[in-house]
Amino acid sequence: MVNFKRIILAVVAVLTSAAVVLAQETPTAFIGATLYPISGEPIENGVIIIQNGKISAIGDASTPIPANAERIDVTDKVIMPGLVDTHSHIGGGDGGDRSSALHPDVRIVDAIDVRSDTFRKARTGGVTTANVMPGSGHLLSGQTVYLKLRNADTIYDMLVESDITGGMIGGIKMANGTNSLRDSPFPGTRARSAAMMRDLFVRAQHYQQQIQRADGDPDKLPARNLQLEAMVQVLDGTRLVHFHTHRHDDILTILRLRDEFGFRVVLHHVSEAWKVADEIAAAGVPSSIILLDSPGGKLEAMNIRFENGKALEDAGADVAFHTDDSVTDSRLFLRMAAFGVRAGMSREKALEALTLAGARMLDMEDRIGSLEPGKDADIIVLDGDPFSVYTFVQQTWIDGLKVYDRTEPDQRKYSTGGYEVFRGEFFDHYSN
Repeated sequence: MVNFKRIILAVVAVLTSAAVVLAQETPTAFIGATLYPISGEPIENGVIIIQNGKISAIGDASTPIPANAERIDVTDKVIMPGLVDTHSHIGGGDGGDRSSALHPDVRIVDAIDVRSDTFRKARTGGVTTANVMPGSGHLLSGQTVYLKLRNADTIYDMLVESDITGGMIGGIKMANGTNSLRDSPFPGTRARSAAMMRDLFVRAQHYQQQIQRADGDPDKLPARNLQLEAMVQVLDGTRLVHFHTHRHDDILTILRLRDEFGFRVVLHHVSEAWKVADEIAAAGVPSSIILLDSPGGKLEAMNIRFENGKALEDAGADVAFHTDDSVTDSRLFLRMAAFGVRAGMSREKALEALTLAGARMLDMEDRIGSLEPGKDADIIVLDGDPFSVYTFVQQTWIDGLKVYDRTEPDQRKYSTGGYEVFRGEFFDHYSN
């Protein structure tokens, strides 16, 4: 029997795919907005043209526009690069379990639900790229994944690096401080935490040396060890370490570990960065910070200051913001930098901290984070100043395709709705 429903669905899929290709091949010109390129000065009454998923041109009103371009009038709006969230937990994933404090082999990519409403919510806040982390409570909770928040049916649709098996699809999350101060097999003390981390690095160095001595001879290679394999990637610099830390003494411990083993690292949270900003800058280590507007949670974060961004900027250190969603809401990501500006951070650095600085911390500055020809067409359209409480993201575009439009009620609800929206989606999902 002919399955007409399957045939119809196949035809629809082909037509949809063809429409997407056609949309990408036809240039789209946004006209009349104030542009924040990040890599340069703002452009009043600007023009930005995108095609085939890339930015093809950007400039003032005199910028030539292809005759066949679709023109979108965004007069009185603001356009800036899509926001880069360097530390997020959207997607409902998890991480290592209580069997060990160290799980370098665990991959968050194996636990993410790309149809989670948290991705829809993040897009309404202008987030286009996110470093999705495995959970907390460990010295090493697992491997992160860098995602473009495209509309997706499977995880493959969101991956920045398409080779999910052999490619470098993310970094690795480590932590110190109170996160893992629990009974065995966890360390119990800060000093023991550092000792356990050093031991892991030493074992990884030995494994790395065995591989090097084998020189490709399969008979001489050591037995495959997934944990040490990931740590060798850290040692050789291909896998970046994202290190959760708060107190100034914990921050300095990380810098010592970095000096001892030579790994590349981004400091995350750094609640007491203001106490050691000069040391962070001298080490040449970037910081991804969070500014909480509702105090609570960990005692080690009690000395967090809104001036963290200013302190790091003044010291000359690279600084980005993150949400740690659901600690803070992705929909309010712009507010994070607004708090930084209120505490003395420059507007320029605060905007960079939402975009290009985060791209650098994910090794993606050649693709995202600024409005430049050749970069991915990840842009957001705002209805006002990025740091105004009255401003909302009106549209979010990723790789030249619109993934959020506030004028669409079914999409807007993820920006304005509360528990009732996500509860309804939960029940709809599990009742079908």
